[in-house]
Amino acid sequence: MKWLRKLIDKPAVLFHKGGKFERFAPIYEMIDTFIYTPGHTTQACAHVRDSIDLKRIMITVVTALIPCVCMAIYNSGYQANIALDPGKIADGWRGWVIEQLNVGYQGFWAHVFHGLLIYLPILIVTFAVGGTWEVIFAVVRKHEINEGFLVTGMLFPLTLPPTIPLWQVAIGISFGVVFGKEVFGGTGMNILNPALTARCFLFFAYPIQMSGDVWTAISKVNAVDGYSGATPLAVGAVKGLIGIKETVTWEQAFWGLIPGSLGETSTFCCLLGAAVLIITQVGSWRIMLSGLLGMIGFSLFLNFLYSSGISSIPLFSVPPYWHLVLGGFAFGMVFMATDPVSASLTETGKYIYGFLIGIFILVVRCINPAYPEGVMLAILFMNVMAPIIDYFVIRVHVRRRSIRSAA
Repeated sequence: MKWLRKLIDKPAVLFHKGGKFERFAPIYEMIDTFIYTPGHTTQACAHVRDSIDLKRIMITVVTALIPCVCMAIYNSGYQANIALDPGKIADGWRGWVIEQLNVGYQGFWAHVFHGLLIYLPILIVTFAVGGTWEVIFAVVRKHEINEGFLVTGMLFPLTLPPTIPLWQVAIGISFGVVFGKEVFGGTGMNILNPALTARCFLFFAYPIQMSGDVWTAISKVNAVDGYSGATPLAVGAVKGLIGIKETVTWEQAFWGLIPGSLGETSTFCCLLGAAVLIITQVGSWRIMLSGLLGMIGFSLFLNFLYSSGISSIPLFSVPPYWHLVLGGFAFGMVFMATDPVSASLTETGKYIYGFLIGIFILVVRCINPAYPEGVMLAILFMNVMAPIIDYFVIRVHVRRRSIRSAA
């Protein structure tokens, strides 16, 4: 690969200090360091050297997301195809492409192909628009373009419903990158998860497209482009556990063959991703475990209130093992709550942080009938609280050390 190294090095002088294109040096550095490791060496001896850098962390997270991406592609195509009446075709450009290539609407590969037509445009718009903002801010600030957006660009499409308009995708990722990260100084400086910030903006700006019936029918008479029906949690908000069981089985919810946002439906795929993050020590198992325990404990408390007649809220009847596989609980706890930048940094703080996320998810999901979810808001709320948690944890440690020193 020496020819590639020479090809990249040849125009380097134009981007160095004093060069003709010095202003665009971050773009050149981005291409160079994406293919090869940085050529800089440490001059001082006070630096800690480690094989884990930002690039390897981001690549590991992307690797952990692969099962969820594959399931998002298959399930979105599967849900769209099963909604089609016999003899009908999908509306719009997707139906035209399917008919021209004669792929059909039944079978594994038909579901995969239709899912790609749903997922890829969302992914391309996310990276094109979000990446443009990253480049603009890097050029203006004269900073390097790092790999932080790689994970944000992969996560954001997985939090969206498959029928979202592409222009809303562009607006959402723009808000997430600019106001969720860049205004704080860029990667490593943000206090909120950028992908969740983008989704939160879309949820409150365009609630009809982002909540409730995430699969919408274009026309039941002629053709459809999605699955028309409420998500299991939306049904549970009205009928409780009985209504959920009438909609899906636990096994369907666990494997992910249910309506929902692109990447949140399969708990199994999320667990595979969790295994990768835990084994590589990129994701905090403390946050995942404490979040699960918080959800289980508070769910059992709500079950007690419902069974004893103290409360008649339908979702109070849903047991913990159902909350685990419904909505975005697994996806949020594995990939969103463990964001090393916006989560708690202290070891004790991680337990507190994750435990409170598990509780607040059910507070929003069960007690608020207008929004039968809660993962996004719970994690964003605890993102804001994470520095406070770490502050008090550190203060306790300092006080204990002071007492030991005095003794």
